[in-house]
Amino acid sequence: MRVYYDSDAQTDILTPKTITIIGYGSQGHAHAGNLRDSGVARVIVALREGSSSRKAAEAAGFEVMTPGEAAKLSDIVMMLAPDENQQQIYADELQGAMKEGAALMFAHGLNIHFGLITPRPDLDVFMVAPKGPGHMVRSLYKDGKGVPCLIAVHQDSSGQAHAMALAYASLIGGGRSGILETNFREECETDLFGEQAVLCGGVSELIYAGYETLVDAGYQPEMAYFECLHEVKLIVDLIYERGISEMRTKISNTAEYGDYKTGPRIITDETRAEMKRVLEDIQKGRFVRDFITDTKAGGPEMAANRRLAADHPIETVGARLRGLMPWMDQDAPKSEGN
Repeated sequence: MRVYYDSDAQTDILTPKTITIIGYGSQGHAHAGNLRDSGVARVIVALREGSSSRKAAEAAGFEVMTPGEAAKLSDIVMMLAPDENQQQIYADELQGAMKEGAALMFAHGLNIHFGLITPRPDLDVFMVAPKGPGHMVRSLYKDGKGVPCLIAVHQDSSGQAHAMALAYASLIGGGRSGILETNFREECETDLFGEQAVLCGGVSELIYAGYETLVDAGYQPEMAYFECLHEVKLIVDLIYERGISEMRTKISNTAEYGDYKTGPRIITDETRAEMKRVLEDIQKGRFVRDFITDTKAGGPEMAANRRLAADHPIETVGARLRGLMPWMDQDAPKSEGN
């Protein structure tokens, strides 16, 4: 896989343009701020009427319009609204309003890959996906660094889509650390799988199961919390910085021996087979179908699961223990919105 850097990008093809960012949450505020600081001539933030993010965007000095208003003025529109809202935003506000030959961008491939959005044929359609949360995209940029980015081209009507993707990634800081090329299918399916099987679904359930096992065996909930949740960050930080093998050089021999001895008892052949079924649900569109169906119904399944998770005893114990650690950030940004 080739890695591109700032030296490979022609940023001057975008700096004279008008670029609209739809959404001003985690990613939206970072893209808008980085583009402006990189010298883009005009950056507009597009939000729905009544958006709670409007005051923050205006306070940061951005022009704020509805997506439909901004689309008429823009050379590039970057869609950073939540996945479940993008189809309606495109259909209601962008499809008929975007200028002939403009570019439509995404930071995640879901709506394009699964056919929820079918862009007009005259549009360039491409992706720039930072591999980090928005607050990191912004803070590293301000420190003269950057978060690696993925780029992908779905529709190249102008013949310039790849060059524009590289330029955009560079303007938000990606070229300082590395820009890697993929496609919408690969980015979307691997991202969904990683979230469900490992990063969110897998880790969350593993933490719940470990906590419940210790508490059911009579150990104090506080001890179970520290051992099965709190210390996850310590190990993950080592893996993030050094990889799995090097992480093992930084832990005790006892912990390393237990890693080799017990890990395969937890992640069994049955677990791996279930992971393959999870991936197939993603590839065949079953997961996205269920997600969109629940969203259009008002999110009853999501709401029920949120209530169950909030009521888990680990949350009560965790809130009390985190209160003893005032240095921990309780207000980290969650997700992008519009």
